[in-house]
Amino acid sequence: MNHSSTECLPLSRRELLRRLSAASLATMALGGPRLMADSLALPIEQPEPTADACILIWLAGGMAAPDTFDPKRYLGFKKGLKVSDMLSTFPAIDTSVDDIKICEGLEHIAAVMDRGTLIRSHVQPDLGSILHSRHQYHWHTGYVPPTTVASPHLGAWMARVLGGRNDVLPAFVNIGQRLEGVGESEELKAFTTAGFFGSEFGPMNLPYPDQAAQSVRPPSGMDAQRFANRNRLFKRLVDSSPQREHLSDYHQESMLRSLDNAYRLLSSDQRSAFDIELEPKEIFEKYDTGRFGQGCLLARRLVEAGSRFVEVTTEYVPFLHFDTHNDGHTTMARMHSEIDRPIAQLVRDLESRGLLERTLVVVASEFSRDALMEGAPGSNANDQATEKVDEVSELKHYGLHRHFTGGSSVLMFGGGMKRGFLYGATAPERPLVAIANPVSIEDLHATIMTAMGISPRTGYEIEGRPFYVTKDGKGQAVRELFA
Repeated sequence: MNHSSTECLPLSRRELLRRLSAASLATMALGGPRLMADSLALPIEQPEPTADACILIWLAGGMAAPDTFDPKRYLGFKKGLKVSDMLSTFPAIDTSVDDIKICEGLEHIAAVMDRGTLIRSHVQPDLGSILHSRHQYHWHTGYVPPTTVASPHLGAWMARVLGGRNDVLPAFVNIGQRLEGVGESEELKAFTTAGFFGSEFGPMNLPYPDQAAQSVRPPSGMDAQRFANRNRLFKRLVDSSPQREHLSDYHQESMLRSLDNAYRLLSSDQRSAFDIELEPKEIFEKYDTGRFGQGCLLARRLVEAGSRFVEVTTEYVPFLHFDTHNDGHTTMARMHSEIDRPIAQLVRDLESRGLLERTLVVVASEFSRDALMEGAPGSNANDQATEKVDEVSELKHYGLHRHFTGGSSVLMFGGGMKRGFLYGATAPERPLVAIANPVSIEDLHATIMTAMGISPRTGYEIEGRPFYVTKDGKGQAVRELFA
């Protein structure tokens, strides 16, 4: 899908939301998507999958690569330190792979690096304005907003093209992100959907992993017959809703099928996969660093039970977590402690259960960070650091506070990827741009989809217009990453 040149101009959150909402309403009024054929009018040949399931570990808010997986020259905190001299605020540590070092505070991940592939040259485009919601929309859908139709999330593509791995568990689950009551919640909702595919391929949202079991239980005190009657009544109400006139037949039927799917899950014994309290205490405690760690445990249980795609997020809330506009070093130290043990334990558990080989784990974020530069070299994006100083005079000034799109890191485990492999590089001194084997969002998506057995050229026809799983169907899988 082509984008006009005007979309490179700065776009406010309000304008972005207005356009996304318009696209969503327009999409619901369209007929259903039709799988496209290639130029020879033959079915698109799908690659042999190397993975059956995918877990996306989303470090929301802009994970600073120089303070996590791509350490640079380190200078410790001291008053008078020039911000221009600040590259990494954590020293490098050894990993289980001789030529790969990552940052202090990630010792557990360092110990499992021999199972992983580390990309240090992921790049994002300069979208004219560095809005988290806009970049997250781009990363999760492959399309730069606003679009004329509601773009499906990566998980929705997998749910639609591949279907579920069983008849009960939802194919697409989103863990840890609240979509109500947080900043930019409407923008987050815009990409946490199935888009034009319809409700049945959208995510099951579980913001609190410790409450997931409650979400798949019938109401307390309700017997099976009464529960079935309520389900039939609810479907009848949906079918006769005044909102019906705004939906196409396809989307109406998709909504009803999603209700059937929910009823089937709530009536199944497999819903026990959602109950992390059933996990042995010694395993639970290895994950339990809070909501994120519990989310990683829930993701493992769901993939083990049969879910296709699970996203686990540290949760995007403006100015919190990886959105390190202030107190960058202190915040990163806290985030290290939240993500290190659960990610490593997830890898170890999948491996010990014989699941890692066929489960692709992807650790990523919308962009990186820098102490000095906003965007990338040549960008005219507004500097959004909360406090601008030339020298460090307090600990809150020490850290990487600005958005950087010129080079970030992605860590991958299992799913047919190489083990103990390093790909790409960023410059050793500022600007820390990718200098070897840059990997775009389109090509990263093509790699993920190829691993899952979906061709990057897979497309659907929406009212006579093509829409592909990678932008314009041009994403190229990075074959060097595959074992």
